[in-house]
Amino acid sequence: MTLIKSISGIRGTIGGTAGEALTPPDIVKYTSAFGTWLRKRAKSRKVVIGRDARLSGPMVKQLVAGALQGCGLHVIDLDLSTTPTVEIAIPEEKAAGGIIITASHNPKEWNALKLLNEKGEFVSAADGQEILQIADKGQFHFVPVNELGGLEIKNHYLEIHIQKILALSLVDTEAIRKRNFKIVVDAVNSSGGIAVPKLLRALGVEQIVELYCEPDGRFPHNPEPLPEHLLEISKMVKKQKADLGIAVDPDVDRLALIMEDGSPFGEEYTLVAVADYVLQHKKGDTVSNLSSTRALRDVAEKRKVKHHSAAVGEVHVVEMMKKVKAVIGGEGNGGIIYPELHYGRDALVGIALFLSHLARSGKTVSMLRAEYPNYYMSKNKIELNPAVDIDRVLLKMQEKYKKYPHATIDGLKIDFDDHWIHLRKSNTEPILRIYTESKNLTTAESIAQRIMKEIGELSKQAQS
Repeated sequence: MTLIKSISGIRGTIGGTAGEALTPPDIVKYTSAFGTWLRKRAKSRKVVIGRDARLSGPMVKQLVAGALQGCGLHVIDLDLSTTPTVEIAIPEEKAAGGIIITASHNPKEWNALKLLNEKGEFVSAADGQEILQIADKGQFHFVPVNELGGLEIKNHYLEIHIQKILALSLVDTEAIRKRNFKIVVDAVNSSGGIAVPKLLRALGVEQIVELYCEPDGRFPHNPEPLPEHLLEISKMVKKQKADLGIAVDPDVDRLALIMEDGSPFGEEYTLVAVADYVLQHKKGDTVSNLSSTRALRDVAEKRKVKHHSAAVGEVHVVEMMKKVKAVIGGEGNGGIIYPELHYGRDALVGIALFLSHLARSGKTVSMLRAEYPNYYMSKNKIELNPAVDIDRVLLKMQEKYKKYPHATIDGLKIDFDDHWIHLRKSNTEPILRIYTESKNLTTAESIAQRIMKEIGELSKQAQS
């Protein structure tokens, strides 16, 4: 059983012993810490909650709502919802913050409490640390009976979310309707099963083939939208002679696309294609994390704007986007952040912008994909002896490759002319993650193997 406490929230497996998994006492403990923190800093007494469709969601939601009410907060419950919908609802409600009950792409035995501030954005590192300290010290504050918070169910926010998307200047419903697309949707039996078809119908798509769109939380396959988990939708796209396949994760903040021939568009290229469309119409910079494909930088340079890299993690990408006033950004896992709507990864706005791009281009999905440079990524990890000083290993690697451009804001990223390497340590286990990208898959993998060998040698010298 696993319980992971981080600045962005609490994640763990359901069942087991308190303190070792995401059990009812742990849910109440960390929710109460968040509620106490909100009461200390915010004038508003409202807080928004929502959940994905996973099996433990209703149980976790009841505990979360009760704990927040005990802190004197008025709970706005969106119930079955998406992460970006909750993010949009918080400022609309003028709430103090919110909690999304979702373990995102993790399997069904997992759940999590993801914490949001009054802007509907993930809490900062400093704020997250303060919340964890309140929990660790047990410094909760609960109100007397006459001050208990209320509970209000509001299930109309998906409609508001969709209407805000339709109102965006770059969403072209007329062009989409004229193309008469046929689209297959795999929503892994979570809340995307409601949200994605509803959005598509609002965009003028009439031919929708629903695959695993019953939001009962019984995930039919690994819910992370990677190509190896999307074999069934790939077959269905070909069988149905569809124009496009759309796959989302359980909380609908990641978007993966399948081309008309059944092959994956590439999770890294969801952001690339959407950014290209946005940059054709809006002048501004782009942002992605250090582990995302170089193709986005190429697109930005082609459109004569700057590309910026941020540390891995949505909160870091958003901070950089605000700093440079980026018009589009996100992460290479299919996470689109479009600030004209809100500062959060949002598969729904990604779908609307991609379909507008596709419709206006007059091309097939595979023709559109062929316009972007091909890069191949290799993702690996090394499990190190806990006695190894990983920071020392990274410093030695930095010294070894010091003549090449590099960044140290999140591990070590080294840029070469035709490839890059990113080394990141895990915050929870003695693991070093190695990401490499090149224009040739064999090259990317051979570089990764070479770097892993070098790290192995250096780790023997870095026993602490």
